[in-house]
Amino acid sequence: MPNTKHLGPCFRGEERKNKNSSMAEGDAKTTRTEAKFGQGFLTDIWYFVCLSKDLRPGKLSRHELQGEPVLLGRSNAGQLFALRDICPHRAAPLSAGRFHQETSGAVTVECPYHGWRFGADGACAAIPSLVDDQEMDVGRIRVRRYPVTESQGLVFVWVASDPHGEPTEPPPVFEGVVGGGPKLVDSMDFDAHIDHAVVGLMDPAHGPYVHQQWWWRSKHSQHEKAKRFEPREQGFAMVRHEPSKNSRAYAILGGEPLTEITFRIPGMRWEHVTVGRRQVLSLTCLTPVNEKTTRITQIVWSDHPAFVVLRPFIKAGARAFLRQDGDMVNLQNQGLKYDPSLLWIDDADRQAKWYQQLKREWAASRREGRAFANPVEAMTLRWRS
Repeated sequence: MPNTKHLGPCFRGEERKNKNSSMAEGDAKTTRTEAKFGQGFLTDIWYFVCLSKDLRPGKLSRHELQGEPVLLGRSNAGQLFALRDICPHRAAPLSAGRFHQETSGAVTVECPYHGWRFGADGACAAIPSLVDDQEMDVGRIRVRRYPVTESQGLVFVWVASDPHGEPTEPPPVFEGVVGGGPKLVDSMDFDAHIDHAVVGLMDPAHGPYVHQQWWWRSKHSQHEKAKRFEPREQGFAMVRHEPSKNSRAYAILGGEPLTEITFRIPGMRWEHVTVGRRQVLSLTCLTPVNEKTTRITQIVWSDHPAFVVLRPFIKAGARAFLRQDGDMVNLQNQGLKYDPSLLWIDDADRQAKWYQQLKREWAASRREGRAFANPVEAMTLRWRS
C-alpha cells in the first residue's frame, strides 16, 4: 500500500493486525504485526455493524468484519449474540442454519451440515451423530464469541486482539438522536481500505470538485475557511459554528443553524446541527468488511419538519454524495495500485494526520496496557474550499 509523505511532519499509519483462525476445537489464534497506512485494523474497540431493526427475533444474519465472517443473531426472546460464522467441524456457515430449543430451555444455533449446535457463548451443546457410548466433552469445542451490544438503535461488535477479550468501555453515544427512528438510512460498499475511506470522509477540500451540485457548491465558489478544532473522546471535533455561506444545503433548515462535526476512531463521523430547538444528527459509520472493502452507512435523525416535507429530495441528495465519493474511490484506486507515496499538507490534511496519530496511540495504549492519551491539540485550521 502507499507510503505517506507530506509537507511538514510525516506520519505513517501503524497499528496491529488481527488475524484469527479456528483451531480443531474452535478456538482462535491471534497474531499482532505492525501495519502501515492502508493495511491492518484497530482492535480492542467497538465497530458499528448494522441497525437494531435489521436483526429481527428468530433470525440469523451473516456479516464480514475485518475479513472474518460474523454471525449476528437474535433469539425469539430478544437475546442478541455474535459468533464466528464458521462451524469448526466442516466450515459450513452457521448463519445458514436455524435456531434450536434445547430440553434445558437454552437456545442454540444448529449447523445446516451435520446439525452440530452451539450456544450464544460459542460452546458446542450437541453433536447428533454421537451414539450413547461415545464419550466426548462437546463443550470443549467452541466457536469464537464476539461481545455485541445495542445503543440508540445501533448494533456494535467489539473486536478484541485476544479472542477471549471483553470490552473495556461502553459503545459511543451520540447527541441529537431525536424524532423517533432514523429519518434516512443509506449504505454503500467502497472498494477501499478503511484508512482511505476515513481520510476521504474527513477531507475538507474535495467538496467543490467531487460534489458539484447546484444546491451545494461549485469549484467556482470557494472561500477561505478558518475552523476551530478541539480533542474529543477518541477523536476530535470541529467546534460548533455557523455553516459556510457557500454550503446551500443548510438553507432548507431556515433560521440560523449551528453545526458541530465530530470524528471518533475507528471510523465514525457525525454532524450535529441545531436550529433553535430543532436538531439534525447525520452519522456516518465506516465498517471494515475486509482489507479492500469498507461499508459506509449514513443515518440521519431529526425533529425538524423539513425531513417530513423534503425527505425524498434529501434522501436523493445524500445518495448522490455517496455515489460521487464511491466514484472517486474507484478513480483513486487506479493510482493506489502502483503503491505511490502520498502527500499530506497543512492545514487541509491535518485531520488525516490526526487520524493516523490517533490510531498509533490507540494501538500503543492497548499493547502497553495503559490509558489512551489523545494526541490531538486544540487549534484553528485554515483552508480554501
